[in-house]
Amino acid sequence: MQTGLFGEGEQLEAERSPQGRRKAAGGTPRVMSPQRKQIELRPCDLESLLAADHPARTVWLFVQALDLAPLYARIKSVDGSGGAPAIDPAILVALWLWATIDGVGSAREVDRLCDRDDAYRWICGGVGVNYHSLADFRTEQASWLDDQLTRSIAALLDRKLVTLNVVAQDGLRVRASAKAASFRRKEKLAQLHGIAKAQVQALKRELNEDAGASSRRKQAALERAAREREQRLAQALASMDKIESVAKSKKRAKPRGDKDDPPNPGNPGKPAPEPRVSSTDPESRVMKMADGGFRPAFNAQLAVDTQTQLIAAADVVNLGTDVGQMAPMHQSVQARYGIAPAHWLADGGYTKLEAIEDVTARGTQPVVPPPASRNPGIDPLAPKETDSPALRQWRNFMASEQGRALYLQRGATVECANAQVRRRGLTRFLVRGLLKTKAVLLWHALAHNLMRMRSLGFLPVA
Repeated sequence: MQTGLFGEGEQLEAERSPQGRRKAAGGTPRVMSPQRKQIELRPCDLESLLAADHPARTVWLFVQALDLAPLYARIKSVDGSGGAPAIDPAILVALWLWATIDGVGSAREVDRLCDRDDAYRWICGGVGVNYHSLADFRTEQASWLDDQLTRSIAALLDRKLVTLNVVAQDGLRVRASAKAASFRRKEKLAQLHGIAKAQVQALKRELNEDAGASSRRKQAALERAAREREQRLAQALASMDKIESVAKSKKRAKPRGDKDDPPNPGNPGKPAPEPRVSSTDPESRVMKMADGGFRPAFNAQLAVDTQTQLIAAADVVNLGTDVGQMAPMHQSVQARYGIAPAHWLADGGYTKLEAIEDVTARGTQPVVPPPASRNPGIDPLAPKETDSPALRQWRNFMASEQGRALYLQRGATVECANAQVRRRGLTRFLVRGLLKTKAVLLWHALAHNLMRMRSLGFLPVA
């Protein structure tokens, strides 16, 4: 260190040291300094790590009440045969429910928390887990999760704790695990698919010719990655063919005598843009988000009981509009629980005359605002001459005080459930495809219902 003419640098350095500061205060005080290299033995059990009323204990009790038999039936390691013991499915279910409640959506982060967080360690109970097993388990249980969602709500219906008398539906756009640059036209997708197929064949030949064990493992990993990419591109081409076939069928279904729509309604002077499909997540679609921007996303649909704010049904579609989603969700609720809600609430994005008639025919009163007319002199609530009896009754109901009062419940119920799942991290899917994204949505639905039942006192206290 550079010092001054009279060594004042060394004097200042000495005064800045802990010993110098203590002496400057008028003598050397006696203190207990940290001894971080001291070895300690702390005997403790995992049971004492959590408080008696910790929410993780409620999660474990809830998991014990689920039907885990289908999960145990998939385990190949059984008594009397070989193989290492499998991780108890109850542990994996509880981990993902607690991680969802905790706002953790990454399997790697859950793996890390199982080593350092007391709640995750308590759930594991000394059983080791890894991120690969966690990630696979999370997305492979969509059918089982859907059954458990139905089973839990049906049990509450049987106990008269839920009525499903009034159900509200809403959709939320969730970012997909794909970038905008991954969307390609058909010619480019076909070109990339051909390159990927040639790469897979070349890697297979190298894998068969190479005799080295280490290099064979590397080649096998490369071949697997190339094969998965080739499969995604093939799926993207299949999605492109489906989009083109739907567009052609709509064009053929146009009534004769009508004027052809402009090729590009937004700009009639230009042709309609060619459809594009993502090469990384072929089932995702570019949608208009809540902030007005357009990004790759999925459309998550929720049906919520307005009395308890419990999610009764959930689904994921890759359509950017809610038009046409009311009737399928209503049918799903009716098929799950064998009842038709008295009223079905939805915003104006779901208004479709065919759906109004369908839901009414099934014994449910739609509480959906009618579309506004372009003519300001026309009242959308007034029945029209072309209306069917169901449409006429629907318009009269929406004009009544009861209809307006019921519609006000929508924002305070299903919108609240949407906000809760958003707060727990459902802002972007970290998985790809409709099936896997639906599994993630069902984890959120079960976690939301678990915390709602806990707050309503429907669950036993741990």
